[in-house]
Amino acid sequence: MNESEKQKRADARKKRKRRQMFIGRMIIVLLLVIILGLCAFLGKDMLEKKKLRDNREQAATSAESESTADTAGTESAAETETQAQKKEDDIMSQAELKAAQYDYDGAIELLKASSDFADSQDMQDKVAEYEQAKSELVEYPLDQVTHVFYHTLIYDTSKAFDGDSKEAGYNQVMTTIDEFNKITQSMYDKGYVMVSLHDMCTVNEDGTVSPGKIMLPPGKKAFVLSQDDVSYYHYMDGDGMATKLIVDENGDIKNEYKEDDGSISVGDYDMVPLIDRFVEEHPDFSYHGHKGIIALTGYNGILGYRTDIAYKTRKDLDEYQEKFFEENPDFDKAAWKKERQQAKKVADAMKEEGWEFASHTWGHINVGEASLERLQTDTQKWLDYVKPLVGDTNVIIFAFGSDLGDWQPYTSDNEKFAYLKSMGFDIYCNVDSTQYWVQFGENYMRQGRRNLDGYRMYYNPEMLEDLFNAGEVFDKARPTPVPEM
Repeated sequence: MNESEKQKRADARKKRKRRQMFIGRMIIVLLLVIILGLCAFLGKDMLEKKKLRDNREQAATSAESESTADTAGTESAAETETQAQKKEDDIMSQAELKAAQYDYDGAIELLKASSDFADSQDMQDKVAEYEQAKSELVEYPLDQVTHVFYHTLIYDTSKAFDGDSKEAGYNQVMTTIDEFNKITQSMYDKGYVMVSLHDMCTVNEDGTVSPGKIMLPPGKKAFVLSQDDVSYYHYMDGDGMATKLIVDENGDIKNEYKEDDGSISVGDYDMVPLIDRFVEEHPDFSYHGHKGIIALTGYNGILGYRTDIAYKTRKDLDEYQEKFFEENPDFDKAAWKKERQQAKKVADAMKEEGWEFASHTWGHINVGEASLERLQTDTQKWLDYVKPLVGDTNVIIFAFGSDLGDWQPYTSDNEKFAYLKSMGFDIYCNVDSTQYWVQFGENYMRQGRRNLDGYRMYYNPEMLEDLFNAGEVFDKARPTPVPEM
């Protein structure tokens, strides 16, 4: 084979090789195109599927959110409706209490002031009911308002009536808890309703006094309730009576009582908590929420707390106070200050519950027999050491049933009256055995009180028949005959 043929064959091989390489490249390119196209197709499909999945998930989440929102909205609406109903029920209950205590104006005003009134048929119906009841009230004659009073009640008769030197006094002027509860129930059954002395009169800016107005349903009868000497004097220790008034953990006014072993019991052992519990069960026994009037001395402190200045200075002590310090040697100025704080706390709580306070003179003095100078000194002590704890009062309830004069009206010529009037006293109460005795002067009101005690029940039961049957009430634990006075 010559060189020319060899060259031709070599060139032919090169061309075949180049052609094969070209075809190989084209195949690769084609494969790449096919692969890229397939990837693009598959990617688009996957993207569409992913998008579809995302849409489905989003739709499910949205539906769930809407469902949750609907549920929450329903629950929120129900909760709002419940709260609104509770608010309406509370207002209705408050109005019902006012109406039960004959304060129809207060009940109507409370309901009409509610934002729910326009849309509440129940409220509107109650207003109509209260307006009708109000129209049926009649004015009660002030000169027929009786006033009854007690001293500290006897809880344990075996200790009060134990034959010692104090038994006779307790038997004469005190009442047992059993008697008190029976009297209260009897008076309630007879239609009696507690009113305030301040319902009976109005003191004008110029110091004159005008008759008040008491509106009650026909058949109801107004009466005033008071209690003397709510100081729990030292001499009463161990004689079966409460030792002080307190505010318990529930905010209720209760008594403490010292047991034989020295432990302290808390309960309803005197008039204030007993009346509170009775009114809770019988709100219609109280006119506009009023309760009784507590007449306080000051020489042994008030409400069972040793608040008088003598307990700070330890000067001018009586035998019982001397004994108190012997038994309580650590009682110092700080303890005295704490006693005053606690007494004020109890007095404030009592006023919130409808109780009022009056002076009974600081030293339990007989104002009819005392000189003007002694009356002035005594009154200033009451104003200095009792008034800061119980607040202002314009009522004085005389100790020993005494008075500033006879049954004739007070005049400015009566120096004792002029002095007490100048010190802010407008209402004066003595003791009178008649059913009712009320006197209005130009610048005062005066009322007699009836003692519901062992002496009156034993010797004059007929004088109490408008209130209760003394034979059914009289405690068999009392020694008889009750000593005469």
